[in-house]
Amino acid sequence: MTHSEVPKAPSTAEGIAAGRALRARTPLRELARLGDGSRDPIGILARQNETRVADLVPLRTERMSASPFTFYRGTAALMAADLAQGPSSGIRVASCGDAHVANFGFYASPARELVFDLNDFDEAAWAPWEWDVKRLVASVVIAGQATARDDEVVQDAARRAVRVYARALRAGLKLSPVQRYFTHFSAEAAVAGLDKASRTALRSATRDARKRTGERAARRTTGTNADGRRVFVENPPALTHVEPALVRSIHSLVDQYVDSANVDIRVLLQGYRVADVAHRVVGVGSVGTRCFLILLEDGDGGTLLLQAKEAGRSVLVEHGGVAQPEEVEAFTAEHGQGGRVVALQRILQAASDPFLGYLRSSADSLGGGADLYVRQFHDMKGGIDMETLDDVPFARYAEACAAVLARAHAQSPAAAAVAGYVGGGRAVAEPVLEWAYGYAALSREDYDAFLDAAAAASAP
Repeated sequence: MTHSEVPKAPSTAEGIAAGRALRARTPLRELARLGDGSRDPIGILARQNETRVADLVPLRTERMSASPFTFYRGTAALMAADLAQGPSSGIRVASCGDAHVANFGFYASPARELVFDLNDFDEAAWAPWEWDVKRLVASVVIAGQATARDDEVVQDAARRAVRVYARALRAGLKLSPVQRYFTHFSAEAAVAGLDKASRTALRSATRDARKRTGERAARRTTGTNADGRRVFVENPPALTHVEPALVRSIHSLVDQYVDSANVDIRVLLQGYRVADVAHRVVGVGSVGTRCFLILLEDGDGGTLLLQAKEAGRSVLVEHGGVAQPEEVEAFTAEHGQGGRVVALQRILQAASDPFLGYLRSSADSLGGGADLYVRQFHDMKGGIDMETLDDVPFARYAEACAAVLARAHAQSPAAAAVAGYVGGGRAVAEPVLEWAYGYAALSREDYDAFLDAAAAASAP
């Protein structure tokens, strides 16, 4: 191939034009329409429970029953199935898959700076851009309704989130791909531009996040046994010891994780040995998936806590039916679902945990084969409870999440097409808002049915 035959990368203007042209196929107003196919919300949740640790299923039910918002947090699979039955722009980007407001938060960058970003990637895959946006905006509506806010406040926050997403995406396209890659949201820098109430809420959250270090977690969750070894202290059901055979399996699997980590981390981990392993209960929708805390200790008694969490198929694929790019399918086949989670996290986050890695267990270990991904535990990870915010910080937080989501989507080659399709944000905000209110009502109906099913199951 001669130099003149090498294809030129598409320009931003060409991408924007292509995206704008797609409005003829799927007009913006179509994004307001809910899916009209058959639904089985309780059946989907029941089928998910079949793959979970049976003893923890009641705890999952309890956590999801707490409020309409906690129920929504645990129903990414339901929403993916519903979105698959509605209209779509057809423009796929690397997607979080569960971009509700509680899945944004703070964590420490490798430079030990506190950053604000997406922080949950269990469901990440390639999917239409609007699926993430709709999940985010619906979460704003449901969180607002759960706290009995004035509807005008909720509508304004949701509408502004869509507009900020569109504007942030456009602004990002003025940068080169390399510049977009290095863009990140510093928690400290964000404080300066906020009103007083929002600054107070953010500073309180960042103070708490800075306290949540691995060293602090180790002090709170471990002790010294009679042999002088540091071990986990049980705190059922949140933290429990695992049987000896499982400990031996995880010991052998740690080497596989180390091989998947970056070379600098592989060298660093040579100074540590596995001291203990415990099972940890996580999240709302994730309750019942296998998750382990691994305590590593250096020769001087220093500790490092890693979390290994089970990764299943993304709900965007399993329930949303989104076909993945060929190279993604090949990568997942080779490295497992844990590898998928790690890869998408590195794409979507501005700065990712350097300890990220993954492993695959065989059918005769961990009580059956499983894919897992590994990260640090409590590395200044924290967040903001949107339901506790006053009205002004509530809206500001919705905008911040939308800007972060736009930065994540801007890493995909189709970002310019998305920008062309959504335009300046005003026209797309209304149909997305209408959809979010419609879906919030549907989710509330599902929540009531879930409570009835749980009550019936527990009746004598």
